[in-house]
Amino acid sequence: MKSIDVFEHGRLLIGEEGFNQSHWDSFVKLNTVHNGEYFQVLHNGLRFKQYVGVIQVDGLLVHIHPKADKDDSNDKWKDVLLQMLKACRKVNAQTAGNANLKKQNINLLEVYFEYFLKEVDQLIHAGLIKKYRTETSNVKALKGKLDFAGNIRHNLIHKERFYTAHQIYDVNHTLHQVLAHALDIVGQFTRATRLNDKCRRAQLAFPEVDRIKPSVQLLEGIKINRKTAPYERALQLAKLIILNYSPDINHGKQKMIALLFDMNVLWEEYVLRELKRYAQMYPEEEWEVTGQSSKVFYGSHRTIRPDIVLKKRGETIIIDTKWKRPTNKAASIEDLRQMYAYARFWDTEKVMLLYPGDPIDSQFLSYRNQEIDRKEHQCKVALVSVLEDNCLSKNLGRKVLKEIEQ
Repeated sequence: MKSIDVFEHGRLLIGEEGFNQSHWDSFVKLNTVHNGEYFQVLHNGLRFKQYVGVIQVDGLLVHIHPKADKDDSNDKWKDVLLQMLKACRKVNAQTAGNANLKKQNINLLEVYFEYFLKEVDQLIHAGLIKKYRTETSNVKALKGKLDFAGNIRHNLIHKERFYTAHQIYDVNHTLHQVLAHALDIVGQFTRATRLNDKCRRAQLAFPEVDRIKPSVQLLEGIKINRKTAPYERALQLAKLIILNYSPDINHGKQKMIALLFDMNVLWEEYVLRELKRYAQMYPEEEWEVTGQSSKVFYGSHRTIRPDIVLKKRGETIIIDTKWKRPTNKAASIEDLRQMYAYARFWDTEKVMLLYPGDPIDSQFLSYRNQEIDRKEHQCKVALVSVLEDNCLSKNLGRKVLKEIEQ
């Protein structure tokens, strides 16, 4: 399979590296389905936005890698996405490790497919659960509830039969139907790959269930309880696979699946997890870390929600994460105004804009508005190193807190 490596905010033009007009058409349709979020469409190609991941269509695999700064080396950032997904627990650490050992160029789709197949295999070996479901059909013995209208319609001649609605206790229920549908999708995209045999064995071992095309409402309506708790991770992965297999695009011959992540969201979650991990490792420092804490901003429904709120001995610090490095290492006026609003609503002295990159010598600077403010609000633009020897930094939390204390 042809593979192309590109980077966020980069361009891919028709005619480059096997990217042709039919591929461009499929990418544009995918972008349209998602309200233009993923790419900026050019007349002869695409310009990528902050979404990174992998897209497979018609024998072409496009890897979109994160890259915090255009001046950095491409090789420096190629493995960062998988490492960050692993750190945020969006992919199994063991599966990610196996992928690193088996392949130099990692296919993120295969990583998730292998993770899903492993979860399904564990469920099969542990024994699939059975649930009650209602079936309406003709039976030779009266059981359940007799459907009088259906019985007259179907059994006017065959008086020996009964048209009933009755309970059946088996494995043919919604949970397994969703997993089976995800297995079918994985089967389409793992032909001629190392996962083909593993997928075929999982499909053969999986019981026959009704084939469905699950909607978003059906997927969101599935609830996990104590009995179905072992299915939680497999169901999450099945949802990810099904929702990223674009049915609106696949009416033609081309099959397409896109697994994309917003780097702004991923960077925020990674920083939050690292700060929480640091706070747990050093409880004596008394850091309290929360994410997405909101307050009413306008009317009764409009709220403002900073990325991270830190508290220590009565002091509150707001952190807003930004993945794209600022021009000339200076924050935009819109970001500074946003941070001022956070400072006012959380009644805090310190707020900080956090970017990835080599640290800079920066200080907290005051907002000059003492006439209406009870206290002096200060904002800082900080950069922290994400990578150490081409791997994610193991002490990012300490680095962030050091920026606050400077």
